[in-house]
Amino acid sequence: MHIVNLLLPDFLLILLGAILLRITNWGAEFWTGAEKLIYYVLFPALLFYSTARAPIDFAAAGQVLQIAILSCISGILLGWLGKPLFAAGPMVFESGVQTAFRFNSYIALAIAGRLGAEASSLMGVIIGFVVPLTNLGAVHALVKDKRGLPLELIKNPLLLATLSGIAFNLLGWKLPELAGAFLSRLGNASLALGLIMVGAGLRLAGLHAAKGLAAWFLAVKLFAMPAIAWGLGAWMGLSPAHLQLVVLFAALPTASSCYVLAVRMGGNGAFVAFLISIGTLMSMATLPLWLALLH
Repeated sequence: MHIVNLLLPDFLLILLGAILLRITNWGAEFWTGAEKLIYYVLFPALLFYSTARAPIDFAAAGQVLQIAILSCISGILLGWLGKPLFAAGPMVFESGVQTAFRFNSYIALAIAGRLGAEASSLMGVIIGFVVPLTNLGAVHALVKDKRGLPLELIKNPLLLATLSGIAFNLLGWKLPELAGAFLSRLGNASLALGLIMVGAGLRLAGLHAAKGLAAWFLAVKLFAMPAIAWGLGAWMGLSPAHLQLVVLFAALPTASSCYVLAVRMGGNGAFVAFLISIGTLMSMATLPLWLALLH
């Protein structure tokens, strides 16, 4: 029952988004505008707030951060291993490989919040360090002119927010109460709206080719990465709470913003939308599975 109570509210928000898209006539402009509001304003505010106020105790959290980073690097390497293994059309691999290692931060912070304040703060720190790494891997695959890679990274609002929050924290600054309350409210709005947008973005069409490649990316993200995190965590002697957190982080479905990035950079949006959708639906079974195994 604990596992159901932990995950069901967030999956119900995803389901609500899927239902709202299909029963309303709000138009594509509404959903596009909401997506931009979350991506450029609400979620960056949440990332900055989480990383700026989270106590970064490297002695306690260093192992968790190492495992989170190593699991993502493993996801990147395993994702790229699919290129010589599977045939794919132009921009199919480049668009889809990001889904093998990027993660849905909305679901990450929503789940961490249910595990307690420490878990929420630690997840914010993990996101702060890992978002730049995964964004670098995603943009590197998609950008045609690698010389434009630094500019693409500089323009990424999630990267800017997390790096700013970490810098703010490391400098020892404290958020004024008014600013903290303002950012907290923006962040709370981003979680609910972000999960609804995940549901609204579910698309099960788009798998016309590269079925083997799609299965590979899904297996890397939902099974290989959490297994690697679990093995590393057990080997390094993590506490049960920290092991649970890092395995759940590694087991998250891929980021909804993978689609936005693929389309904006001329990739195969339909293929990425399918991977996001089927991966999110599969995670409704795999996340409880990993939680049950950790118990």
